[in-house]
Amino acid sequence: MIPPLHRTIIAIDAEGSTRLTDPAKGYLRRAMYDLFEQALAAGGVTEPYRDSFLDRGDGVLALIHPVDQAPKTVLLDTVVPTLGTLLAQHNRRHPERQFRLRVVVHAGEVTFDDNGCFGEALDVAFRLLNAGPVKRILGGSDAPMVLVVSDDVYRCVVRHDYDGIDPKAFCRLMLPRTSHPVRSAWVRVIDASKGVAERPYDPVTRLEDYRRRA
Repeated sequence: MIPPLHRTIIAIDAEGSTRLTDPAKGYLRRAMYDLFEQALAAGGVTEPYRDSFLDRGDGVLALIHPVDQAPKTVLLDTVVPTLGTLLAQHNRRHPERQFRLRVVVHAGEVTFDDNGCFGEALDVAFRLLNAGPVKRILGGSDAPMVLVVSDDVYRCVVRHDYDGIDPKAFCRLMLPRTSHPVRSAWVRVIDASKGVAERPYDPVTRLEDYRRRA
């Protein structure tokens, strides 16, 4: 077994996909993968900086390498907002095929074997992504997407108020005790449906660009 490797974890999951017919699920999956790929590319998080996508049925997992070209700030200030914008554009253009997403960002050690990957960091990420309170927040909103980040990501990145990342937009969410080892998380609604631009804003694609903006 390969020793655990550090990865930034970003995963998405489609709301209510179990209610869809199989052809509708097929369309949703194609659209979801396409939007996710575009959003990562907007932040410069291309294939050299991440592992291959891992399919989750009605969701997708991306594991980002710990390299200078893919800091967590770029996921939060470029990739996630771009995904929200692209999703809102899709839903506006295809109202009969609208869908909404939950997104999680976490980081930690991931172990790989011949059958895939596993580890507590992934357990935490998917507990957050599938937490009932997170689903209810999206369900009670008209927004296309909700983002949940772990305490670690909030403490190390979000709360420092980097350019393009507003800590005041996040609210703390206490989770049930059954969610061990997860006790809390931070959530924000991504409402890109109002005043959606035809094209996402210029992405940060190099570390030098990020440093100039910081």
